[in-house]
Amino acid sequence: MNITEKRNKNSTHIDECETKDILKIINQEDQTVPKVLDDEKILNTMTKLINEIVKSFQKNGHLIYVGAGTSGRLGVLDASECVPTFGVKPTMIQGLIAGGNKALTIPVEGAEDSLTQASMDLQKINLNKNDIVIGIAASGHTPYAISALNYANDIGCTTGSISCNPDSEISKYADFPIEAVVGPEVVTGSTRMKSGTVQKLILNMISTTAMIRLGKTYSNLMVDLQPTNHKLVDRAIRIISEAAGISYELAEKYFQESKKQPKVAILMVLCKLNRGEAEKKLRETKGRIADNIK
Repeated sequence: MNITEKRNKNSTHIDECETKDILKIINQEDQTVPKVLDDEKILNTMTKLINEIVKSFQKNGHLIYVGAGTSGRLGVLDASECVPTFGVKPTMIQGLIAGGNKALTIPVEGAEDSLTQASMDLQKINLNKNDIVIGIAASGHTPYAISALNYANDIGCTTGSISCNPDSEISKYADFPIEAVVGPEVVTGSTRMKSGTVQKLILNMISTTAMIRLGKTYSNLMVDLQPTNHKLVDRAIRIISEAAGISYELAEKYFQESKKQPKVAILMVLCKLNRGEAEKKLRETKGRIADNIK
């Protein structure tokens, strides 16, 4: 039996507990999850995978997450959040879920068992050898995710996998398999819990680290965010103020002069450039502010 399907000895009497005690049990189990990612083997595998992702992006490649159920939803979530956070195109990081977008809110019966749908979904987005595909499957044996990796391998893509069982079936199809074993769930087999949490952590680490390596941050500031609403406009101005060491009012002036591009505004201040000069400098350094600061 897979570890993700085993019963958790710490929660066998959870149905007899009061509400606060249930919360304590869940929280105690959740606290064990991040420690799993301290494992050197996992970190080394993630490092190699992320380095390949960065190379792929530099060749105009794409990162594609593929999964079913919770795993698929988490992939779609991480991909969609990269757009406003790092200012990337929606096609740069994509999430595919068995059953299509309908499956984001309504389970699509039998979708995860398909051996052909994933290849068709990947063909629709014109997957090519410069892209990277990561299959996500808590159990490690979801046919939809495995068939996606099989297709990706056939056309020469670099592949990765994220699972929560040791020696997972999906790992056999990945160049860079990540097995984050978090143990049995509080509610037996409910992999939306600890397994889902560790998958979310891994996806955060993969996409964020890749974006940092691409110069999407300056220090730890998200200088490529898209200021698409009042909150994000305020955040963008505060980022310019913080990074350039100027007042909020002056930062707002540069924000407008840069045509609402925080990264450009910061370089305009720090290097005493006009907008065109700052944009040219950033193109020459592939968008990295730090490479322009002496």
